[in-house]
Order: sequence, then structure tokens, then C-alpha cells
Amino acid sequence: MIDFKFADIGEGIHEGKVLKFMVEEGDEVKDGDTLFLVETDKVNAEIPSPSDGKIVQIMAQEGDIIHVGDVVVKIDDGKETDSASKAPKMKAVNEGEEESAGVVGELMVSSEIIESSSEKPSQDIKDRTRKILATPVARKLAKDLNIDINTVEGTGPVGRVLKKDIYRVHEERNNKSVKEEKIALQTKEVEVPEIKIAGEVERIPLTMLRKTIAKNMVLSKTVIPHAAAIEEFDVTELVKFRKEQKEMAEKNGVHLTYMPFIIKALVLTLKDFPEFNASYDENNEELILKKYYNIGIATDTPDGLMVPVVKDADKKGILEIAKEVTELSEKARNKTISLDKLQDGTVSITNFGAVGTLAGIPVIKHPEVAILGIGKITKKPVVVDDQIAIRDILMITLSIDHRVIDGADSGRFLNRLKEYLNNPMLLILS
Repeated sequence: MIDFKFADIGEGIHEGKVLKFMVEEGDEVKDGDTLFLVETDKVNAEIPSPSDGKIVQIMAQEGDIIHVGDVVVKIDDGKETDSASKAPKMKAVNEGEEESAGVVGELMVSSEIIESSSEKPSQDIKDRTRKILATPVARKLAKDLNIDINTVEGTGPVGRVLKKDIYRVHEERNNKSVKEEKIALQTKEVEVPEIKIAGEVERIPLTMLRKTIAKNMVLSKTVIPHAAAIEEFDVTELVKFRKEQKEMAEKNGVHLTYMPFIIKALVLTLKDFPEFNASYDENNEELILKKYYNIGIATDTPDGLMVPVVKDADKKGILEIAKEVTELSEKARNKTISLDKLQDGTVSITNFGAVGTLAGIPVIKHPEVAILGIGKITKKPVVVDDQIAIRDILMITLSIDHRVIDGADSGRFLNRLKEYLNNPMLLILS
């Protein structure tokens, strides 16, 4: 009998709302069949059955809020002993099923041949094989959860790394993150006075996404001392260049906005100022400089703000970035985006101009140390070569973590960013 529990799928998700059950009590299911659809604060996920069997009891109803560890479905798998501890953790939509555990040929073990044995492997064999012995599904899961599979202690035959081993490491990492977050906030507790009501009101419960946004904003503003710099950019040449290339991009199926140019310029500037592409390790008082460039794009959705991430933006061209930004934004608004596309950002951009705002002061996404705020492009009279001319002006705001970045650094950063956006050919040639 399996007591199937709602499990942590990462990113601090601790609860979800049951949207729909795909099975009824008495139904026969196969390993991998969808049991129910759950809404979390970030994505909607299909929860698969961990085994063949029969649905004995459904422990929740559609619309219920379930928490990590709650038993949702009881499945008779034909075994007498309770196998709840063996039930796999929940997985995001389209993860795929794990291959047979008993076939050595299905394991990815480089070019080495590992003989099966009923004896316990020696430490020497473990040391030589543990880092590479795993199924393709386990490797994909480790990649999706940003876990180095070589560091995972396998519990399968001959030290093979199983999915449950990946989930164990992921859960330990999340628990550590939550603990550190609580410690940081406990040192800065404030007493919140009760709200007084003086007339007719309407109470609207917050969605799970809005609750998470509120928690993250408190974390960012409590832990990170913000400072900001604002500058006007003359982007006349960029406006002209984008207009010239827009038709060509559409012929290639790409909607070309200003965002991919800004992402490209930001990445080039980050390479010149690596301390902006970093995180501050408060416990060890170290600045962690990141050698990868994952740019988060704050996206306005019907349910609230989400930040999908363009991974390895430094390795992509402008058209490729443009296509990815469009796809990520659509999936975020539809809540069909996968968790790995919301993780591991290094610096974020928020676009105030998309809603017609000239400028704003963006909040840094913890644990990043900077965020770029993009305003609305307007035509303004400016002095160029001692002559008044009408130019396209873009307001850009840079918020910084003042613990590790100074105001002068932000000024130099904006000046370099301005050089790239003033001359779009630099973005093409760099």
C-alpha cells in the first residue's frame, strides 16, 4: 500500500491547491498516470502515480489546499508493506518516467562496463563509479533542479543514483535555504499593529502567487539595503536600428522588441563589472561572483509578478533572445512555465515602460545584488552639438545592494550600459 504524499517540487513551494482529480476511487492506474492537477504559487503541475495499482482512497477534494507531506491518495500496489517512503517526489509537467532499475545497459556509465554483483561494492568501486552511474531520467532531474549529480550519494545497486537521491539532496538544500531565511528575518522582527476598520469593506484572500510575492518583497527589503541611480539614455540610434530590423525579424517568426537589445547590453556590461552579477553570502561575508549570465525578466501576469529567466544569455544572439523572451512571457502568463525556467537568475530587469511609466525604483530579487528598471521611451528636445534636437530618450533605473556596491560603481555601470545602447552596432559586433 502506498500513501502518496504531496512533495516539494522546489523554489520554496510548501503548499498547493488541488484543481482537479484525474482518477476516482476504484480506478486502476499505471506508473506515471496523472493522479491530479495542483496549482502552486508558480506553476500548475500534473502529479503522476508512482506505481501501478488501484486507487483505494482519495484524501482531499478539489479546491483543497494541501501541504508538503500531506497524504493525498492511497494506492494499493499489491504489496503488503507500506511503501510510502518509496513513493517518488512530485515532478513538474512532462518530466518523464524512470527507466527500469535492474538493467545495467540503461545506465549512463560513460564507456565503462560495470558488472552486476550481489555483493556490496568495495569503497574503491564506489569512488570510481558513483559519479557517473545514473539513469538518463535521474540525470535530467538533477539538471532541472540545478544539482551536480556527481555530488549525490547513490543508494541504488552499485551506488547508482536514483531519483529519490536527487530529491533528498534538493529537499535538504531547500530546508537549509528556508532556515537561513527565517534566521535572517527573526533578527529583524517588527510588531505590526492591528488594522482598524471605520466603514464598509470587502476582504479578498490573496492567491498563493501573491502571498509568495509579498514574502519575497519583505525578504528583499528587509535583508538588502537598497540604493538607486537614475539616468537618461539617448536611444535614438537604437530606435532607428530596431525599426529597420523589425520586418526582417518578423519574416523569421520573431517579434523584435527593445528588451533583447537591453539584455544583450546588460550582459556585456556585467562582464565589465562582474560584482553586479553576484550574490552576497552574509554568513561567510563573501561576494560570490557568478561566471554565468542568467537574466530574469519581471513579467506582469493576471495572477501577479513572475520572473522567468533567460539562461546563458551571453551565448545567444539578439533574435534568439527575442524569441525566448516571447515564449517565456507567454508561458508565465498561462502558468505553463516549468520551474527550471524560474530559477537561477543572476540579474533581473523590470520593464516599467510596458505599462506607460516613465521610470520607477525596482526591488532587487534576493539573492541578487542589482536590478535594472526600464522606463518608457519618449521624444524630448535635447542639446546635441550645441543644437536643440528631438531625440528618443529612455529612463533607466539601477537599484543596487549597498552592502557590496557603491553609488560610484552604479554610475560607472550605467555609463557603460549607455555606450552599448547608444550604438546598437556594438551589440551586434561584440
